Amino acid sequence: MVQLKLNCSRDDMRESGFCCDPNNPNPCSHKNNGALVEDPSCNPDSPLKVTFEEITSAAYKIKSGIINTPCPRSHMSHLTGMDVYLKKDFLQNTGSFKERGARYAMLMLSPERRQNGVIAASLGNHAQAVCYHGYLLGIPVTVVMPIIAPIMKIQKCKEFNANVIMEGKDMAEAKKIAIKMAKEKGYTYINGYDHPQIIAGQGTIALEILEQVEDIDAIVVPTGGGGLLAGVAVAVKTLNPKIKIIGVESERCASFSKAMDAEKPVSTAIEGTLADGLAVPMVGYNAWETAKSLVDKMVVVKEEWIAVAILRMVELEKCVVEGAGAVGLAAILAGQLDEFKGKRVVLILSGGNIDTTILGRCLERGLAADGRLVKCKVTVSDRPGGISELCKLIGSIGVSIKDVIHERAWVTSDVFSVEVKVVCETRDYAHSLELRELLFNRYKKVKFENLPDNLAVSSTSDECIYKQQCN
Repeated sequence: MVQLKLNCSRDDMRESGFCCDPNNPNPCSHKNNGALVEDPSCNPDSPLKVTFEEITSAAYKIKSGIINTPCPRSHMSHLTGMDVYLKKDFLQNTGSFKERGARYAMLMLSPERRQNGVIAASLGNHAQAVCYHGYLLGIPVTVVMPIIAPIMKIQKCKEFNANVIMEGKDMAEAKKIAIKMAKEKGYTYINGYDHPQIIAGQGTIALEILEQVEDIDAIVVPTGGGGLLAGVAVAVKTLNPKIKIIGVESERCASFSKAMDAEKPVSTAIEGTLADGLAVPMVGYNAWETAKSLVDKMVVVKEEWIAVAILRMVELEKCVVEGAGAVGLAAILAGQLDEFKGKRVVLILSGGNIDTTILGRCLERGLAADGRLVKCKVTVSDRPGGISELCKLIGSIGVSIKDVIHERAWVTSDVFSVEVKVVCETRDYAHSLELRELLFNRYKKVKFENLPDNLAVSSTSDECIYKQQCN
């Protein structure tokens, strides 16, 4: 592994793809508090700020291998009350913006490092980008993916003839394994969000946006390790400081927001999230140093709003995006960016790599959060036709029944009753309220369990609450 010294120059970094190169006339031997710096491109004691010049250099070098993706006006502008534009970077060859930084970092490798090969740790998108452009450039690639990585992303990496290693319970463990292998086998480790050349490459998306859309008021950026946010912030604030830069994270992996609270990168506990591409336990040091003074606002969104955003993208835009790519819309739908009502906002749709099975779950969760997939329990007579009568009543207002389960053993009221659990799909939230009103008027014991906005009420124990909410 190459070791890092504090006084290495940007020229050294450009030549080697790292901060220092073993072939430099003055090789490095830096130690950080007595311990070797693990990732030589990301030194906490001497973080590097990415400049606008580096982003423009990246834009020129990668343009032949990267798609200039469209940024059309959204059909959801009327729904949100904003003039919304969608930068569809999920249309890149591997389905995410990660190709920009990966290609630039690999183009900047010395011939010797290209021959030795590169290694990366990733949940999927960075891994796919490195594998794809390594394949195009003839560079051997090894990727370490944690066991929680989506199946589709794993398979795609293998299709590009990469050496895929499934190891580590999360990104932190996968990264340690990758860095160790880089040291043992002489690979070049490419950090997926904090390598300065990765950040510069990601910033090229902002140059495209500014060419495609005029009079922008804000750009909303999905945020995990901070590389995309940092690159976009530098490019935008250099060209038009009036444009607001908004970062968005999932509540289950809000590492940049925690860094802002602590005024430095801090380790953050990561929980399972629909936005798996943002599940980074700590913001990158270079990304933080670059972005911290340029970001105007950070927003943390709840999981249910991410699910609704994915659903809205499919239904209204005919776009399949992963959770990480949908967080910007989630923030708008949740009312967390209402200050931009009537203004022009660009959402970066950063990726579209979502497993088919996960997509199905996301859509169902979105329907539930939207009040269109509801679950209720109704106690009916156990005589012949009791359940049939319930089903006919539900169908009479055009509600579709998805599932019916009845239980006799746990009904404590009397032996002549049966509790029926019904899962229904409605047209919209108002239709769900109509269903609830119908069942409350017909049956004595009714309970809705998952209506959003704290509307889960029972006709028996919570009747007074129900009446208050309906008045």
